[in-house]
Amino acid sequence: MKRILIDTDIGVDDALAVLFALKSPELLVEAITTVSGNVHVEQCTRNLRITLGCMNLEELPLISQGEEAPLTMPLVTSAHVHGSDGLGGISGDLAPDGTRLYPELECPLSPISAVDTITDLVNRYPDELILVPVGPLTNIAKAMLNSPAVMRRVREIVLMGGVFEIYGNVTTQAEFNIYADPQAAQVVFNFGVPITMMPLDVTHQVVLTRERLDAEANRRNTRLIQFLRDSTQACMVYHQEREGVKGLYMHDPLAIGYLLQPDYFDVVDAYVQVETLGDLTQGRTVGNLRAQRASRAPNARVCVEVDAERFLRFFFDCVVS
Repeated sequence: MKRILIDTDIGVDDALAVLFALKSPELLVEAITTVSGNVHVEQCTRNLRITLGCMNLEELPLISQGEEAPLTMPLVTSAHVHGSDGLGGISGDLAPDGTRLYPELECPLSPISAVDTITDLVNRYPDELILVPVGPLTNIAKAMLNSPAVMRRVREIVLMGGVFEIYGNVTTQAEFNIYADPQAAQVVFNFGVPITMMPLDVTHQVVLTRERLDAEANRRNTRLIQFLRDSTQACMVYHQEREGVKGLYMHDPLAIGYLLQPDYFDVVDAYVQVETLGDLTQGRTVGNLRAQRASRAPNARVCVEVDAERFLRFFFDCVVS
């Protein structure tokens, strides 16, 4: 069993990743920490409670709220993609009796910050805890800056972020999670702990279509799959209108999928750096994925290919079985 901490700016695909992890018996989710990104961190925490409320969990992971803003930059969000609340607008949906269709789960919030939660858990489980950041890297970077000796005992970081050989999803050069706090990302890549990346190059290979989701709902119509259908609708409309993509990119769930089924993925070693100053290239992840011999020692493993159909079958078998 792998012991993990999920750090998230919980939007639509983040919620799918959280469900995926919590439904996987091979993973022990010690904590979920929130950070500003897709929406403000307070809304992220509400979204996490809504997501948890769709599950029947006997035990809940520790929940800790994190940083409100990037290390040095103003906050940018992506509510235009994920809906005003970050969950496709479903937080305001009402049932026929007037109650909220997806209420927040009443569960306690840790009295300590996400940054302190991260360092406390690394200290408790040295060389064992895997960090899974699927949002901006602000919390992780602050933990590294505040407690470097402790954070060097992180077993691995498996993150969703970056882009190399295709266009970004914020600018032509940058992916959102890195763009939202490039200074934090650079801290993380320079820190020296093992990193595996799920960049857009691989996450764009896995698209969850409305037809696939409807077919799964017809086979097993549960409250959880209804949550999937409702929460993903706004994102699917956005991608259809803006990109002609008939579905939702499974960005963040791929980080969880890698932990569970690494044989589904092809990876290459690379030396990755982040552009923090460029007016046109801010947030760009720079790394040579093709060279036989890199000029610098690799600091990351970059996923470049995934068996999309095997992944999607595995995801549904796990999440809605």
